[in-house]
Amino acid sequence: MSDTLPPNPADRRFEDYTVGAVYELGTFSLSRAEIIEFASRYDPQTMHIDPAWAAQGPFGALIASGWHTTAAMMRLFVQHYLPHGGLVSPGIDELRWLLPVYAGEQLSVRATVLAARRSRSRPDRGLVTCHVEGVNQGGDPVLSMKPMNFIRCRAESLAPEG
Repeated sequence: MSDTLPPNPADRRFEDYTVGAVYELGTFSLSRAEIIEFASRYDPQTMHIDPAWAAQGPFGALIASGWHTTAAMMRLFVQHYLPHGGLVSPGIDELRWLLPVYAGEQLSVRATVLAARRSRSRPDRGLVTCHVEGVNQGGDPVLSMKPMNFIRCRAESLAPEG
């Protein structure tokens, strides 16, 4: 099942996120130069910055930092899933780097809504938890995480009943 959200991210509200809905968020790939540049600044492990060493290492080639893959995936999550101008996030659970990501691999990102509940203390918002997965061109998951996001409710759903 693949669902759609309101196309304008500013129009998205808590009520749009239905448990079980699956959203395809797009694709990305990381070039060799991007992998080396990111890792040189933020995760300078040899398997990410030295192609000669990486060719002889456990993965047989240079691989992207998991943090780089997560950041690229997060960009699609923000652009195509979250409402813009949204609220804070209390965090991400179960971040996993399942398989190495090689330069040029095409990764697809999808989000599945796992839970959505209205805040009892702040009824103008709800908490949405989803499972976000990055999948390589072979269909294998390479990264997964469970972010939680507070999302504003529609004003009409806040009106008292009666």
